[in-house]
Amino acid sequence: MSSEIFSLEGKVIVVTGATGILGGAFIEAIAQAGAVVGVLGRNEQVANERVEKINAAGGKAVALIADILDEKQLTAAANTMVDLYGKIDGLVNAAGGNMPEAIVQPGDDLFSLNMEGLQKVMNLNLFGTLLPTQIFGAIMAKSPKASIVNISSVSATTALTRVLGYSLAKSAIDAYTRWFAVELAARYGDQIRMNAIAPGFIETEMTGKLDETIVQNWRDSIPLKRGGTPKDIANACVFLASDMSSYITGQTLSVDGGMLT
Repeated sequence: MSSEIFSLEGKVIVVTGATGILGGAFIEAIAQAGAVVGVLGRNEQVANERVEKINAAGGKAVALIADILDEKQLTAAANTMVDLYGKIDGLVNAAGGNMPEAIVQPGDDLFSLNMEGLQKVMNLNLFGTLLPTQIFGAIMAKSPKASIVNISSVSATTALTRVLGYSLAKSAIDAYTRWFAVELAARYGDQIRMNAIAPGFIETEMTGKLDETIVQNWRDSIPLKRGGTPKDIANACVFLASDMSSYITGQTLSVDGGMLT
């Protein structure tokens, strides 16, 4: 079987949250698959470093310094890509995460939740996905084959302790992915698709700082008996961004080692 079946050659793809851990894996995988990648994030130093690394390895990348909740900055980033390459074929909404004030500790009063903290996490994850889609999607709708990939979580469909705000936001992203995919299809046919990835327990530098007993208990609870890697998620991202998934839309793909099975 050809090694080019998941090729992104000739495509221009923007990745939000590209200065984060998962975002870093996404931009490397997308560049390796042949696409021009827009490295969008707030950390200018990290964005430039990652762009330099990709370009030095023979890929093509552009730094786009923007806040995902700032419409003017996103519009400027979109204009940069269009000015340079004339189009945008893909968007990966990788920006997001949790916040301490949105975590519910075991001893917290369930009827005195930090509403402001919960709203911040909802804004970051949900509207930090919707707004880039509005800005970049309007350009992508002119591409003959475009794909939007959102990032959900296993916490959207199973109750994980403490992460209430994050779980609410990711559940909303699943609903948004289904709804928007159907509406896109009604207006554009198979020209532009939207799907999501739901990562399970992913081992990163941050999990390496946790108690090894806790980490091992998580591994043991997973059918494949290991945590995932950012590369595992990036592989799924390349698949959904590529034309090999052209008959898939409105779906949330769990990449969790069987955790939700």
